[in-house]
Amino acid sequence: MNAECPRTRDLTIEQLQRGATHGGQRPRTHPAAWTGVIISFIGFCIAGVFMVAANLPGFWAGVGVIVLGGIVGGGMKAAGLGMPKESADVVAAREAATATAKARV
Repeated sequence: MNAECPRTRDLTIEQLQRGATHGGQRPRTHPAAWTGVIISFIGFCIAGVFMVAANLPGFWAGVGVIVLGGIVGGGMKAAGLGMPKESADVVAAREAATATAKARV
């Protein structure tokens, strides 16, 4: 249907609207990943400022915040706020789409 993009050319409008180009799902944000990244970024900023200021305790405090970001992100993922596991239906659909694509070539 969409002649501009060869990857989506054979998809219907309904498939494009529901996100068929992403395994039937639209890309989502995951709170665990974003929380860990934001906390770690703040830690990098803290460590960078104190490194330039030649303040060793402040630098190590920033490194501690970076580690805390990883721990918080991992804990949130363990609590179920991370990326969901793929269902058998999604895996089967991907394999079928791959087989169809290979058959076209």
